[in-house]
Amino acid sequence: MIKKHSILPAQPVREYAHGLAYKIASEQLAGNKDIKEQCRKSGARYVPAENSVIIEYLNRLYSINIANGEITLVDDSEAVPIRDKILILHYFLRATGAPLSGNLITYKELQEGINYYPTFFKRAIEPIVSNFKDEPEKLLETAATLDGVKSNYGDIAVTIKAFPYVPLTIVLWQGDKEFPPEGNIMFDSTITDYLPTEDITILCEIIAWKLARLLKTGGDSPGKR
Repeated sequence: MIKKHSILPAQPVREYAHGLAYKIASEQLAGNKDIKEQCRKSGARYVPAENSVIIEYLNRLYSINIANGEITLVDDSEAVPIRDKILILHYFLRATGAPLSGNLITYKELQEGINYYPTFFKRAIEPIVSNFKDEPEKLLETAATLDGVKSNYGDIAVTIKAFPYVPLTIVLWQGDKEFPPEGNIMFDSTITDYLPTEDITILCEIIAWKLARLLKTGGDSPGKR
């Protein structure tokens, strides 16, 4: 009897997974029967003349082609990384329009958050703490490029509006002789009305490394990831 072997994708697994996720989301977008209503729920703007949607993501405007899911920056020819494209589509498609509660929660309070927290810490919190522990005030300066505003938590905190209805607050505590520097990221309790836990991890990782690059470049090239 001849054994059948699974056929692996030609490209790297992660690249294949991203491509598949983007394809599925694009198809869901094309099949949406009420784009205008979804724009209301997500805080996006419908442009029927161009069959597109304009949405803000990390202080930059993006255009979504409804027919094929292609995403481009408005007034900029810079290529959009596929992870950002997936996040933008997932946010737009998942948005329920739930108003912000004003109640902040941590990652551990999300569904499956406790199980995935070690990964989240390594990918999102650790880069922020390691890059800003010696100059925590620089967090406010670099986050300003993303339209971040100061918040009253910890020793230093800043709130960044990733999407129209997805604010997140980054908090730092300065270390001393007894305790090392610490950090955390908090979300409005409605965040899962807009993004699933896995996407929240990716979003925070993108922001963490974007802030790290902005710190090193002095605020230049905010779009690079």
